[in-house]
Amino acid sequence: MLAPHVPAGTVQGRDRQPTAAIVDSQTVRAAETVGRTSRGYDAGKKTNGRKRHIAVDTCGLLLAILITGGNIQDRDAARPLLWALRATFPTITLVWADSGYAGKLVDWATECLALTVQIVAKLAGQTTFVVLPRRWCVERTFSWINRCRRTVRDYERRPDHHAAMVQWAMIILMARLLAHHQPT
Repeated sequence: MLAPHVPAGTVQGRDRQPTAAIVDSQTVRAAETVGRTSRGYDAGKKTNGRKRHIAVDTCGLLLAILITGGNIQDRDAARPLLWALRATFPTITLVWADSGYAGKLVDWATECLALTVQIVAKLAGQTTFVVLPRRWCVERTFSWINRCRRTVRDYERRPDHHAAMVQWAMIILMARLLAHHQPT
């Protein structure tokens, strides 16, 4: 989505086209303007709102986004997200995800999309938040998105409008990163 617009080799010395991605979701509270049909209750987070399902590259740049009701499970929303990711970035072969994406999704992604989905498991005995390898990139991207006032809470009537707000937030971030980059 946004990663192809970064000139080759300007972000951490990586190739222009990504070969790996990280997927995750975040539940966002919905304002009164959000209709009942496009919101849901996430029992795990005890939040009434929508979920942002995103895929980022290993640098944390947004590759794909899908907005659903908060009641949609991660593995159910992952199918259209991975389809969009594969259609936009055919070079991606590896996707890291948390345990919410485990199950039949891993086999489906291998058979239908030729994607290898690796589940990054929590550490044994982990009860609090711990930064996990390969997963910190997507968590950092969520924090970048939440730095913009308009994306902290979902005010948009339509899910695609909220997705556009998230894309704008990432465009602003990328523009700032590129403006501070000094070519060598």
